[in-house]
Amino acid sequence: MQLFNVYPVNDITITKAEGSYVWDDKGQQYLDLYGGHAVISIGHTHPHYVKRLTEQLGKVGFYSNSVHIPLQQQLAKLLGQVSGKEDYQLFLCNSGAEANENALKLASFHNGNKKIIAFKKSFHGRTSLAVAATDNPAIVAPVNETDNVIFLPWEDPVALEVAFQTNEICAVIIEGIQGVGGINVASPAFLQKIRSLCDAHNAVYIADSVQCGYGRSGKFFSHDHAGVQADIYTMAKGMGNGFPIGGIIISPKFKASYGMLGTTFGGNHLACAAALAVLEVISQENLIANAEAIGNYLMTELKKLPKIKEVRGRGLMIGIELPAELAHVKKELLFKHKIFTGEAKPNVIRLLPSLALTKEHADQFLTAIKQELAN
Repeated sequence: MQLFNVYPVNDITITKAEGSYVWDDKGQQYLDLYGGHAVISIGHTHPHYVKRLTEQLGKVGFYSNSVHIPLQQQLAKLLGQVSGKEDYQLFLCNSGAEANENALKLASFHNGNKKIIAFKKSFHGRTSLAVAATDNPAIVAPVNETDNVIFLPWEDPVALEVAFQTNEICAVIIEGIQGVGGINVASPAFLQKIRSLCDAHNAVYIADSVQCGYGRSGKFFSHDHAGVQADIYTMAKGMGNGFPIGGIIISPKFKASYGMLGTTFGGNHLACAAALAVLEVISQENLIANAEAIGNYLMTELKKLPKIKEVRGRGLMIGIELPAELAHVKKELLFKHKIFTGEAKPNVIRLLPSLALTKEHADQFLTAIKQELAN
Protein backbone atom coordinates (compact mmCIF):
# COMPACT_ATOMS: atom_id res chain seq x y z
CA MET A 1 0.00 0.00 0.00
CA GLN A 2 1.17 3.54 -0.82
CA LEU A 3 0.35 6.76 1.00
CA PHE A 4 -2.38 8.93 -0.49
CA ASN A 5 -0.19 11.66 -1.92
CA VAL A 6 -1.74 14.95 -0.77
CA TYR A 7 1.29 16.62 0.86
CA PRO A 8 4.09 18.39 -1.03
CA VAL A 9 7.00 17.55 1.27
CA ASN A 10 10.58 18.68 1.69
CA ASP A 11 13.11 15.89 1.20
CA ILE A 12 14.01 15.87 4.91
CA THR A 13 13.41 13.17 7.54
CA ILE A 14 13.37 14.44 11.13
CA THR A 15 14.55 11.86 13.66
CA LYS A 16 15.29 13.96 16.76
CA ALA A 17 13.97 17.17 18.30
CA GLU A 18 14.77 19.26 21.36
CA GLY A 19 13.70 22.78 22.29
CA SER A 20 13.74 24.92 19.15
CA TYR A 21 15.95 22.55 17.16
CA VAL A 22 15.35 19.40 15.11
CA TRP A 23 17.82 16.99 13.50
CA ASP A 24 17.47 14.90 10.37
CA ASP A 25 18.52 11.31 9.74
CA LYS A 26 21.94 12.53 8.60
CA GLY A 27 22.59 14.40 11.83
CA GLN A 28 22.00 17.87 10.35
CA GLN A 29 20.62 20.38 12.85
CA TYR A 30 17.84 22.83 11.90
CA LEU A 31 16.37 25.80 13.76
CA ASP A 32 12.60 25.26 13.90
CA LEU A 33 10.70 28.52 13.48
CA TYR A 34 7.53 26.83 12.28
CA GLY A 35 6.80 24.27 14.98
CA GLY A 36 4.88 22.01 12.64
CA HIS A 37 2.14 24.58 11.84
CA ALA A 38 2.26 26.42 15.22
CA VAL A 39 1.86 23.18 17.17
CA ILE A 40 5.07 23.17 19.23
CA SER A 41 4.24 25.71 21.91
CA ILE A 42 6.70 24.88 24.72
CA GLY A 43 9.55 23.37 22.70
CA HIS A 44 10.19 19.89 21.37
CA THR A 45 10.46 17.05 23.92
CA HIS A 46 10.30 19.38 26.92
CA PRO A 47 11.35 17.29 29.96
CA HIS A 48 8.23 18.11 31.98
CA TYR A 49 6.02 17.27 29.01
CA VAL A 50 7.78 13.95 28.39
CA LYS A 51 7.58 13.06 32.10
CA ARG A 52 3.86 13.90 32.30
CA LEU A 53 3.00 11.78 29.26
CA THR A 54 5.26 8.88 30.21
CA GLU A 55 3.87 8.67 33.73
CA GLN A 56 0.29 8.80 32.45
CA LEU A 57 0.95 6.13 29.86
CA GLY A 58 2.11 3.85 32.67
CA LYS A 59 -1.25 4.30 34.43
CA VAL A 60 -4.02 4.49 31.82
CA GLY A 61 -3.80 5.88 28.30
CA PHE A 62 -7.45 5.87 27.32
CA TYR A 63 -10.96 5.30 28.47
CA SER A 64 -14.09 6.88 27.07
CA ASN A 65 -16.21 9.72 28.41
CA SER A 66 -18.56 7.19 29.98
CA VAL A 67 -16.51 7.37 33.21
CA HIS A 68 -15.08 10.11 35.41
CA ILE A 69 -11.75 11.42 34.09
CA PRO A 70 -10.39 13.73 36.82
CA LEU A 71 -7.66 14.99 34.48
CA GLN A 72 -10.38 16.78 32.49
CA GLN A 73 -11.47 18.75 35.56
CA GLN A 74 -7.84 19.55 36.38
CA LEU A 75 -7.31 20.79 32.83
CA ALA A 76 -10.46 22.92 32.89
CA LYS A 77 -9.43 24.53 36.18
CA LEU A 78 -5.88 25.32 35.05
CA LEU A 79 -7.01 26.51 31.62
CA GLY A 80 -9.48 28.88 33.27
CA GLN A 81 -6.76 30.28 35.51
CA VAL A 82 -4.15 30.75 32.79
CA SER A 83 -6.58 32.11 30.17
CA GLY A 84 -8.51 34.31 32.59
CA LYS A 85 -11.80 32.67 31.54
CA GLU A 86 -12.59 30.90 34.81
CA ASP A 87 -16.37 31.19 34.46
CA TYR A 88 -16.38 29.51 31.02
CA GLN A 89 -16.99 25.79 30.35
CA LEU A 90 -14.70 23.37 28.51
CA PHE A 91 -15.56 20.78 25.87
CA LEU A 92 -12.65 18.67 24.65
CA CYS A 93 -12.16 17.20 21.19
CA ASN A 94 -9.20 16.27 18.98
CA SER A 95 -8.38 19.00 16.45
CA GLY A 96 -8.98 22.57 15.37
CA ALA A 97 -11.43 21.56 12.67
CA GLU A 98 -13.45 19.60 15.24
CA ALA A 99 -13.34 22.55 17.61
CA ASN A 100 -14.78 24.86 14.96
CA GLU A 101 -17.39 22.29 13.90
CA ASN A 102 -18.59 21.98 17.50
CA ALA A 103 -18.55 25.74 18.05
CA LEU A 104 -20.71 26.38 14.98
CA LYS A 105 -23.08 23.58 15.91
CA LEU A 106 -23.41 24.87 19.47
CA ALA A 107 -24.10 28.38 18.19
CA SER A 108 -26.94 27.12 15.99
CA PHE A 109 -28.41 25.12 18.88
CA HIS A 110 -28.29 28.29 20.97
CA ASN A 111 -30.24 30.68 18.74
CA GLY A 112 -31.85 28.43 16.13
CA ASN A 113 -30.32 30.34 13.22
CA LYS A 114 -28.30 29.00 10.25
CA LYS A 115 -26.36 31.84 8.66
CA ILE A 116 -22.65 32.10 9.46
CA ILE A 117 -20.48 35.11 8.76
CA ALA A 118 -16.86 34.30 7.86
CA PHE A 119 -14.20 36.39 6.15
CA LYS A 120 -12.11 36.49 3.00
CA LYS A 121 -8.81 34.58 3.36
CA SER A 122 -10.18 32.70 6.37
CA PHE A 123 -9.13 29.17 7.26
CA HIS A 124 -11.18 27.23 9.82
CA GLY A 125 -10.44 23.58 9.02
CA ARG A 126 -11.07 20.81 6.51
CA THR A 127 -14.15 19.05 7.92
CA SER A 128 -17.63 19.67 6.57
CA LEU A 129 -18.85 22.94 8.07
CA ALA A 130 -15.38 24.21 9.02
CA VAL A 131 -14.23 23.96 5.40
CA ALA A 132 -17.48 25.52 4.17
CA ALA A 133 -16.51 28.56 6.28
CA THR A 134 -12.99 28.53 4.79
CA ASP A 135 -12.28 30.90 1.92
CA ASN A 136 -10.53 28.44 -0.39
CA PRO A 137 -12.75 26.88 -3.08
CA ALA A 138 -9.97 24.42 -4.00
CA ILE A 139 -10.48 22.46 -0.77
CA VAL A 140 -14.30 22.71 -0.61
CA ALA A 141 -15.88 19.61 -2.15
CA PRO A 142 -19.38 19.88 -3.67
CA VAL A 143 -20.82 18.05 -0.66
CA ASN A 144 -19.41 20.77 1.61
CA GLU A 145 -20.96 23.68 -0.28
CA THR A 146 -23.72 25.55 1.52
CA ASP A 147 -25.62 28.81 1.17
CA ASN A 148 -25.45 29.27 4.92
CA VAL A 149 -21.97 30.85 4.92
CA ILE A 150 -21.58 34.53 4.04
CA PHE A 151 -18.01 35.62 3.24
CA LEU A 152 -17.33 39.27 3.98
CA PRO A 153 -14.30 41.44 3.23
CA TRP A 154 -11.70 41.62 6.02
CA GLU A 155 -12.03 44.74 8.19
CA ASP A 156 -15.19 46.11 6.52
CA PRO A 157 -17.61 47.24 9.26
CA VAL A 158 -20.18 48.53 6.75
CA ALA A 159 -20.44 45.14 5.03
CA LEU A 160 -20.74 43.56 8.47
CA GLU A 161 -23.66 45.81 9.43
CA VAL A 162 -25.44 45.09 6.14
CA ALA A 163 -25.06 41.31 6.63
CA PHE A 164 -26.65 41.52 10.07
CA GLN A 165 -29.76 43.23 8.69
CA THR A 166 -31.15 39.83 7.68
CA ASN A 167 -31.69 38.99 11.37
CA GLU A 168 -30.83 35.37 10.54
CA ILE A 169 -27.20 35.39 11.66
CA CYS A 170 -26.26 32.41 13.78
CA ALA A 171 -22.60 33.24 14.38
CA VAL A 172 -19.58 35.21 13.31
CA ILE A 173 -16.39 33.14 13.20
CA ILE A 174 -13.12 35.03 12.98
CA GLU A 175 -9.43 34.40 13.53
CA GLY A 176 -7.95 37.17 15.67
CA ILE A 177 -4.92 36.84 13.41
CA GLN A 178 -5.43 35.04 10.11
CA GLY A 179 -2.75 32.38 9.75
CA VAL A 180 -3.10 30.65 6.38
CA GLY A 181 -4.48 33.94 5.01
CA GLY A 182 -1.12 35.64 5.51
CA ILE A 183 -0.87 36.83 9.16
CA ASN A 184 -3.57 39.49 8.91
CA VAL A 185 -4.27 41.06 12.30
CA ALA A 186 -7.86 41.99 13.13
CA SER A 187 -8.04 45.49 14.59
CA PRO A 188 -9.52 46.00 18.06
CA ALA A 189 -12.20 48.25 16.55
CA PHE A 190 -13.35 45.56 14.12
CA LEU A 191 -13.52 42.85 16.79
CA GLN A 192 -15.41 45.25 19.07
CA LYS A 193 -17.86 45.92 16.23
CA ILE A 194 -18.44 42.17 15.85
CA ARG A 195 -19.07 41.91 19.59
CA SER A 196 -21.62 44.72 19.60
CA LEU A 197 -23.52 43.40 16.56
CA CYS A 198 -23.62 39.87 17.95
CA ASP A 199 -25.04 41.26 21.20
CA ALA A 200 -27.67 43.29 19.34
CA HIS A 201 -28.81 40.37 17.17
CA ASN A 202 -28.45 37.39 19.55
CA ALA A 203 -25.66 35.97 17.38
CA VAL A 204 -22.67 34.05 18.69
CA TYR A 205 -19.13 35.44 18.51
CA ILE A 206 -16.74 32.54 17.82
CA ALA A 207 -13.07 33.40 18.31
CA ASP A 208 -11.10 30.95 16.19
CA SER A 209 -7.94 30.71 18.30
CA VAL A 210 -6.65 27.44 16.87
CA GLN A 211 -3.47 29.04 15.54
CA CYS A 212 -3.45 32.51 17.13
CA GLY A 213 -4.34 31.37 20.65
CA TYR A 214 -2.54 29.69 23.53
CA GLY A 215 -0.21 32.60 24.24
CA ARG A 216 1.23 32.94 20.75
CA SER A 217 0.20 36.58 20.32
CA GLY A 218 1.55 37.77 23.67
CA LYS A 219 -1.85 37.33 25.31
CA PHE A 220 -3.56 34.00 25.87
CA PHE A 221 -6.08 34.65 23.08
CA SER A 222 -5.27 37.16 20.34
CA HIS A 223 -8.83 38.47 20.70
CA ASP A 224 -7.85 39.65 24.19
CA HIS A 225 -5.87 42.47 22.58
CA ALA A 226 -9.23 44.01 21.61
CA GLY A 227 -10.63 43.81 25.15
CA VAL A 228 -13.60 41.71 24.00
CA GLN A 229 -15.05 38.52 25.42
CA ALA A 230 -16.04 36.00 22.77
CA ASP A 231 -18.91 33.58 23.37
CA ILE A 232 -16.86 30.57 22.27
CA TYR A 233 -13.09 30.21 21.83
CA THR A 234 -11.79 27.35 19.70
CA MET A 235 -8.37 25.82 20.40
CA ALA A 236 -6.01 23.10 19.22
CA LYS A 237 -2.46 23.26 17.72
CA GLY A 238 -0.33 24.58 20.64
CA MET A 239 -2.71 23.07 23.18
CA GLY A 240 -0.95 19.69 23.20
CA ASN A 241 2.57 20.52 21.94
CA GLY A 242 2.19 17.79 19.33
CA PHE A 243 -0.28 15.46 21.03
CA PRO A 244 -3.65 15.69 19.21
CA ILE A 245 -6.10 17.66 21.32
CA GLY A 246 -8.60 20.41 20.65
CA GLY A 247 -11.30 22.12 22.60
CA ILE A 248 -13.80 24.92 22.91
CA ILE A 249 -14.36 27.10 25.93
CA ILE A 250 -17.95 28.20 26.20
CA SER A 251 -19.53 31.22 27.84
CA PRO A 252 -21.78 30.66 30.89
CA LYS A 253 -24.86 31.68 28.88
CA PHE A 254 -24.79 28.32 27.07
CA LYS A 255 -26.48 25.43 28.84
CA ALA A 256 -25.32 21.88 28.23
CA SER A 257 -27.60 18.89 27.74
CA TYR A 258 -26.74 15.22 27.42
CA GLY A 259 -25.89 14.29 23.84
CA MET A 260 -25.68 17.87 22.56
CA LEU A 261 -21.98 17.34 21.72
CA GLY A 262 -19.91 14.21 21.87
CA THR A 263 -16.59 12.59 21.03
CA THR A 264 -14.88 9.22 21.40
CA PHE A 265 -11.27 10.29 21.82
CA GLY A 266 -11.68 13.88 23.02
CA GLY A 267 -10.42 14.51 26.53
CA ASN A 268 -8.69 11.14 26.87
CA HIS A 269 -6.15 10.61 29.63
CA LEU A 270 -3.02 11.08 27.51
CA ALA A 271 -4.38 14.17 25.75
CA CYS A 272 -5.23 15.80 29.08
CA ALA A 273 -1.80 14.95 30.49
CA ALA A 274 -0.19 16.62 27.47
CA ALA A 275 -2.40 19.70 27.74
CA LEU A 276 -1.78 20.03 31.48
CA ALA A 277 1.97 19.83 30.91
CA VAL A 278 1.75 22.60 28.30
CA LEU A 279 -0.15 24.95 30.62
CA GLU A 280 2.17 24.17 33.52
CA VAL A 281 5.24 25.00 31.45
CA ILE A 282 3.64 28.13 29.96
CA SER A 283 2.95 29.36 33.52
CA GLN A 284 6.21 28.30 35.15
CA GLU A 285 8.43 29.64 32.37
CA ASN A 286 6.44 32.82 31.64
CA LEU A 287 6.20 31.87 27.99
CA ILE A 288 3.41 34.29 27.07
CA ALA A 289 5.56 37.23 28.18
CA ASN A 290 8.49 35.69 26.33
CA ALA A 291 6.43 35.40 23.15
CA GLU A 292 5.57 39.08 23.37
CA ALA A 293 9.15 40.17 24.08
CA ILE A 294 10.90 38.05 21.45
CA GLY A 295 8.15 38.71 18.93
CA ASN A 296 8.45 42.46 19.40
CA TYR A 297 12.23 42.19 18.99
CA LEU A 298 11.92 40.18 15.79
CA MET A 299 9.33 42.48 14.26
CA THR A 300 11.28 45.60 15.17
CA GLU A 301 14.45 44.24 13.56
CA LEU A 302 12.65 42.88 10.50
CA LYS A 303 11.00 46.23 9.81
CA LYS A 304 14.47 47.76 9.48
CA LEU A 305 15.39 45.52 6.56
CA PRO A 306 15.19 46.67 2.95
CA LYS A 307 13.25 44.73 0.30
CA ILE A 308 10.62 43.44 2.78
CA LYS A 309 7.21 44.76 1.71
CA GLU A 310 5.49 44.41 5.10
CA VAL A 311 5.91 42.76 8.49
CA ARG A 312 2.65 41.78 10.22
CA GLY A 313 1.65 39.94 13.37
CA ARG A 314 1.72 39.90 17.14
CA GLY A 315 4.05 38.03 19.48
CA LEU A 316 5.47 34.92 17.86
CA MET A 317 2.97 34.87 15.01
CA ILE A 318 4.75 36.86 12.34
CA GLY A 319 4.27 37.27 8.60
CA ILE A 320 7.03 38.64 6.38
CA GLU A 321 5.67 39.70 3.00
CA LEU A 322 8.29 39.66 0.26
CA PRO A 323 8.17 40.90 -3.33
CA ALA A 324 7.60 38.23 -5.96
CA GLU A 325 11.25 38.22 -7.04
CA LEU A 326 12.23 37.08 -3.54
CA ALA A 327 9.83 34.12 -3.39
CA HIS A 328 12.89 31.82 -3.25
CA VAL A 329 14.02 33.12 0.16
CA LYS A 330 11.99 30.60 2.16
CA LYS A 331 13.67 27.71 0.35
CA GLU A 332 17.11 29.29 0.85
CA LEU A 333 16.42 29.65 4.58
CA LEU A 334 15.68 25.93 4.78
CA PHE A 335 18.29 24.36 2.54
CA LYS A 336 21.13 26.85 2.91
CA HIS A 337 20.68 28.20 6.43
CA LYS A 338 18.92 25.14 7.90
CA ILE A 339 15.97 27.11 9.27
CA PHE A 340 12.37 25.88 9.02
CA THR A 341 9.75 28.55 8.36
CA GLY A 342 6.24 28.42 6.98
CA GLU A 343 4.52 30.26 4.17
CA ALA A 344 1.27 31.80 3.09
CA LYS A 345 0.64 32.17 -0.62
CA PRO A 346 1.99 33.81 -2.57
CA ASN A 347 5.04 35.37 -0.90
CA VAL A 348 4.61 35.53 2.87
CA ILE A 349 7.06 33.77 5.19
CA ARG A 350 5.30 32.69 8.38
CA LEU A 351 7.11 32.42 11.71
CA LEU A 352 5.29 30.25 14.26
CA PRO A 353 8.03 29.00 16.61
CA SER A 354 7.95 27.68 20.13
CA LEU A 355 6.93 30.31 22.68
CA ALA A 356 10.25 29.52 24.40
CA LEU A 357 12.24 30.96 21.48
CA THR A 358 15.29 32.89 22.71
CA LYS A 359 16.92 36.08 21.48
CA GLU A 360 19.84 33.94 20.27
CA HIS A 361 17.47 31.91 18.13
CA ALA A 362 15.92 35.13 16.80
CA ASP A 363 19.36 36.52 15.96
CA GLN A 364 20.27 33.33 14.11
CA PHE A 365 17.24 33.86 11.88
CA LEU A 366 17.85 37.59 11.45
CA THR A 367 21.44 36.95 10.33
CA ALA A 368 20.24 34.43 7.76
CA ILE A 369 17.47 36.53 6.27
CA LYS A 370 19.74 39.59 6.13
CA GLN A 371 22.19 37.57 4.06
CA GLU A 372 19.48 36.45 1.67
CA LEU A 373 18.04 39.92 1.24
CA ALA A 374 21.52 41.29 0.56
CA ASN A 375 22.06 38.89 -2.36
